[in-house]
Amino acid sequence: MDPDIISAIRKDLTEAVDEKTRQTYHRFFKEEVRAYGVKTAAVEKIARKYYDQVKNRDKPEIWKLCDRLLESDYSEESFIAFDWAYRLCARYEETDFVLFERWIGQYINNWAKCDTLCNHSIGAFLMRYPLYIERLKIWAVSSNRWFRRAAAVSLILPARKGMFLTDIFEIADLLLRDSDDLVQKGYGWMLKEASKSHQAEVFAFVVAHKKEMPRTALRYAIEKMPEEMRIRAMER
Repeated sequence: MDPDIISAIRKDLTEAVDEKTRQTYHRFFKEEVRAYGVKTAAVEKIARKYYDQVKNRDKPEIWKLCDRLLESDYSEESFIAFDWAYRLCARYEETDFVLFERWIGQYINNWAKCDTLCNHSIGAFLMRYPLYIERLKIWAVSSNRWFRRAAAVSLILPARKGMFLTDIFEIADLLLRDSDDLVQKGYGWMLKEASKSHQAEVFAFVVAHKKEMPRTALRYAIEKMPEEMRIRAMER
């Protein structure tokens, strides 16, 4: 493994720092976050540049590089690690799920990291190996808020394609009364994406559970529905 590639990435990130981005980055999070302050487009460019240098290496070697990036806790380095992980989706094997699960428990500490990993890499993995959706139902009852949010947002990509509706409802049921607003937003978002292909079914689910569903989750779930359906869903 080239020991200098991580140093080169960090040098490029340091040189790409945007002062306005650095000063405003923390506004988007309730938690303390560690960030260089690099614009998203610049981080994407750096991720592509260095992926071209590593893409022909053995996958375990690339995973080790990702771990080294994640260990720093910098948001931009996490983005690069998760970008590379998604670029490897055609090479996923079932054993990779253990790695993704470890990353959530070990490195995920804000919604942006959670969503970047789950929306793309884990979503793509689940479309290839759907039996692992059962693991999401275990995440949904975890004491770790990021596992609970991950249980929902990992199904965003499949939900957009109209997939796994029964599982989506099962996970929404498990998260239904969750008191964490980031979890509420996560499963509400999942339902919203599912509604694009299954509007009637999602509407029926929301109406049936609206007395228990936090208003935050409910508003997210019905956001793309016609006005008359939104009004009915919001009625007390």
